[in-house]
Amino acid sequence: MESLSPISTKFSNPNSLPSLLSPFSTFNHRRKSRKCKAWTLSFPCFSSYKTVATQCKVQLNDRDLVKFDSDWRRSIGRGLFGVAAAAAAMFSVCCDSPALAESLTVAFPVSRAREVNTVQRTLVETWGLIRETFIDPTFNHQDWDLKLQQTMVEMFPLRTADAAYNKISGMLSTLGDPFTRIISPKEYQNFRIGSDGNLQGVGIFINAEPRTGHLIVLSCIEGSPAARAGIHEGDELIEINGERLDGTDDETAAQKLRGRVGTTVTVKLHSGTGWGSDSGFREVKLSRDFIKLSPISSAIIPHKTPDGHVSKLGYVKLSAFSQTAAAEMENCIHEMEAQDVCSYILDLRNNPGGLVKVGLDVAQIWLDGDETLVNTIDRDGNMLPINMIDGHAITHDPLVVLVNEGSASASEILAGALHDNGRAILVGHKTFGKGKIQSVTELHDGSALFVTVAKYLSPALHDIDQVGITPDVQCSTEMLSSPKESLLKDKSSASSLEADSCIMVAEHELDVQESKGTPS
Repeated sequence: MESLSPISTKFSNPNSLPSLLSPFSTFNHRRKSRKCKAWTLSFPCFSSYKTVATQCKVQLNDRDLVKFDSDWRRSIGRGLFGVAAAAAAMFSVCCDSPALAESLTVAFPVSRAREVNTVQRTLVETWGLIRETFIDPTFNHQDWDLKLQQTMVEMFPLRTADAAYNKISGMLSTLGDPFTRIISPKEYQNFRIGSDGNLQGVGIFINAEPRTGHLIVLSCIEGSPAARAGIHEGDELIEINGERLDGTDDETAAQKLRGRVGTTVTVKLHSGTGWGSDSGFREVKLSRDFIKLSPISSAIIPHKTPDGHVSKLGYVKLSAFSQTAAAEMENCIHEMEAQDVCSYILDLRNNPGGLVKVGLDVAQIWLDGDETLVNTIDRDGNMLPINMIDGHAITHDPLVVLVNEGSASASEILAGALHDNGRAILVGHKTFGKGKIQSVTELHDGSALFVTVAKYLSPALHDIDQVGITPDVQCSTEMLSSPKESLLKDKSSASSLEADSCIMVAEHELDVQESKGTPS
């Protein structure tokens, strides 16, 4: 999922893009209206019957409603719905139009179930963010104000938060955009871990064995507390802090293993197949630490050119566009340049995307000048190119980018930027075809809303959405029987890299580029 954060100076101040980056840009925070002596929130007003003005201000009665939270960028609607003494929250609407100087009152039912009441507040936050930022100003040809009222009424009799959240998801589904969605606090925490590239825990990847449900260690991150304690791939996790894990799913177990740096967790493991005795069982006390999840793996491959000369080919696999990806790739390329690498393969296969800004930062590692990286189209149909500013590539050596049907979103932005600017040859299979950009906003209850805020075109104005990018050269998915020699840093990827036929196709294309001269 993408977070809009372009790099052109035109985008340097987020406040300059209220329609995309400043939800509730018309929100008058802690401001009193002279006409309506109360807290106000500006938006085109509505009633149960008809639209009565182009611009109205909603008055929130402090007797029934909690005041707005000061951190309104994080929680725009916090306090919008409090538990009122009456069965409905009253909204007094004062219009700026002299002809409509009288107040209009709109009532919404407020649930007496505390957990549903909390989700009602989330509903209003969600509705407002969609109203201000969603790419389609017609909201899929429906009355979005009326949709809020309908959803609120449907939510009122519910008794559980899950059922109430389902109503929000149902409201969002009417927009016809699968990428605009709400996720739970737990799901958002996992998203943050993926995008930030680090967590606090012990460094174990676990998976529930499909047949038995046993929690098996897939791998340990190098240098992590788990790796230092001698935990190995294939070990079974039996207990965490004395609590049996029978019937526990892998995500719940992972949550138990995470925690603040310096705290400890005790795990009981079983190694081997002997269940008849205590042999193979052991307890390990682990001290939690910062765990870095690297999105980069790399190799230097000896490459024999058609004239018999042996050169060094740099292979870089980018698995996700997390916060650290651009910096890690820059360091990786500098290291390879110091080792006299002469050409590169950038592997974006099965990379589902991530942070847009990171994708643009990675593009700058390979490009010079003021090249256009991507073109964005806002909800009003205005196209704005995002350009580099006096870019300086780390290397001008020949480059091939590997893509496939799993390459999506930021991967497609990066591949399009390198291809359309003549910097790279694309090898592989047609990409996924996601030409939309999402903003991500944490809501007051810890959940998060993903909203499609822009569309994009490649530098050559190709529309990628639901179409994808067709590579210059197709490659077979078959694996070779004879592995190649390589010097992989990430040993776990060695076997797949050495037998990858697309690497062979990429090497051939690099030879062709070399014969034509290196681009600059």
